[in-house]
Amino acid sequence: MRNARRWWIAPAFFAAVVMSAGVAGAADKTKVDQATKQVENGAKQMGDGKVGPGVKETAKGIGNTIVEGAKYSGQQIKEFFERTF
Repeated sequence: MRNARRWWIAPAFFAAVVMSAGVAGAADKTKVDQATKQVENGAKQMGDGKVGPGVKETAKGIGNTIVEGAKYSGQQIKEFFERTF
């Protein structure tokens, strides 16, 4: 059971780090930070033995991180092209 728990925690943590690194240095990235924190909380739940709720929270957090990160990145790209052209 312990090895199975590790199998879920490592990919969840890795995904959160990779996704949050893409929006590093943001002026207002509070929604992305909140979603990343949701992944972290889910991983902590899994570490505490609450695997079912932890996986659910982590999956939601990963999804939210992707959505909010994409929104933020799109906004940054839009602003870049507006300034450039």
